[in-house]
Amino acid sequence: MNILLIGSGGREHALAWKLAQSRLCTKLFAAPGNPGIAAHAEPVALDSADHQAVLTFCEERSIGLVVVGPEAPLVDGLADTLRGAGVPVFGPSKAAAQLEGSKGFTKDLCARAGIPTGGYERVTGEAAAMAALARFGAPVVIKADGLAAGKGVTVAMTMAEAENAVLEIFGGRFGAAGAEAVIEEFLEGEEASFFALTDGHTVVPFASAQDHKRVGDGDTGPNTGGMGAYSPARVLTPALQGEAMSRIIVPTVQTLAREGMPYSGVLFLGLMLTRTGPQMIEYNCRFGDPECQVMLLRLESDLVELLLACAENRLGAIDPPRFSDETALTVVMAAKGYPDAPAKGGAIRGIEAAEQAGAKVFHAGTALAKGALVANGGRVLNVTASGATVSEAQARAYAAVDAIDFADGFCRRDIGWREVAREQA
Repeated sequence: MNILLIGSGGREHALAWKLAQSRLCTKLFAAPGNPGIAAHAEPVALDSADHQAVLTFCEERSIGLVVVGPEAPLVDGLADTLRGAGVPVFGPSKAAAQLEGSKGFTKDLCARAGIPTGGYERVTGEAAAMAALARFGAPVVIKADGLAAGKGVTVAMTMAEAENAVLEIFGGRFGAAGAEAVIEEFLEGEEASFFALTDGHTVVPFASAQDHKRVGDGDTGPNTGGMGAYSPARVLTPALQGEAMSRIIVPTVQTLAREGMPYSGVLFLGLMLTRTGPQMIEYNCRFGDPECQVMLLRLESDLVELLLACAENRLGAIDPPRFSDETALTVVMAAKGYPDAPAKGGAIRGIEAAEQAGAKVFHAGTALAKGALVANGGRVLNVTASGATVSEAQARAYAAVDAIDFADGFCRRDIGWREVAREQA
C-alpha cells in the first residue's frame, strides 16, 4: 500500500526508516520530510494544516494509511478530517488529543477516573497562579496548558523560580499555549516513559524508555524537548508496567470511550515512580522524540501491521509487538544556543563514518544548502546505537558522536547515566 507520513523531525526519520522496511509498504511519502527521511520516502510539499490539501493528496495517490508523527496536526484535528473521508489514519481525534493539547483537560480526566497523579490547580491569570503557588509552596511544577514544544514545563525548586515561570507563561512567552496554566504538586521519584497502542478498545503495551529532558550533564539547566533516551527503562519493571496499564492507561482509554472521545493511536505516558507506586505526570498523543528512535531500533514486528491495525480497529486480532532484548540509546546533537536561540546553518560532516562505527543516525533538524548538510533546528541529529547493556550501547553511541564533525553542535555526555550506575553497582 501507499503510505503518507506527516512530519519532519528525528521521530519521523525513525518512523520512515521502519515503515519502509514493511512488506506492506509499496510507496512511502513524507510531508515535508527532511534530508534523512528522503532516503526512505518521497518528500512532498504538503501543509498539514491544510486538511483539504492532505485529503486530496491521499485520494490522488491512493494512500492506504496516514501516520501522523507530531502532536500539532492531531490537536488541530487532521485525523478527524481523514477518518471522516474514509482514509485510515494512525493518531487520535482532536477531542482525544486534548490529552496532550491541554494539561488541565488531562488532570481533570484523571480526577474523574481516579487515576493516580499529583494534586493540581488550573489557573487563568497571574494573580490566581501566584495564590496557588503560595498554597503549594516549593518545590512545585508549573505547566503552560497548551502545546509548547516540550518547553512549557518548569520544575521549580524555589519560590523565586516558580514565580518567574508564572511571569513567563502569563507574559506571553508561549503565546496561546500560556493562556492558562496548571500548578501541580511536586512528585518525588524517578521518571520513566511507557508507551501503549490502542484502537479505542484493545490496549497493548508497546515499550518503555527513559528520556533526559534537561539540557546539561547531570540533569542541569532548562528543560528541552529531550537530549537523549534509552530503551528499555529497566527501572520500569514488568510489575510496575502492569500497574501503569491497569491503574492509568486502561482507565484513561475507557474513560475517553465512555465520554464519546475514543482514543486510537499511541499513548505516551510520562510516569513518576514514587514510593507509593507509579503516578501520571503527563500524557502525549504521539510517539516520543527521542524515545521513538530507541524503541524502533529494538522493534522486531512489522510497524505498518501494528499501526494499520490501530487505524482499522482490529488491534486485538494481531500479535502484540515484539522487541529485541538489547538496549538502544540515542544521543541528541543539538545546535549551540539550544533550547533558547539555536544557531542555524552549521555544517555537518561524518555521518557515514558514524554509521560505519555501528550507529544509526536519524536526522532531526537538518537541511541541504548547496548540496551540503547543515543544521536547521535546535535538535539536529539523533545518534543511536544498541548493545547488550546500557553501558555498551552508550559507548557505541558516543563513539559515533565523536566521528561526526559538527562544530556548531553540542551534546550531553551522560545519556543513560542512571542505568549505567546501576549496572556498575
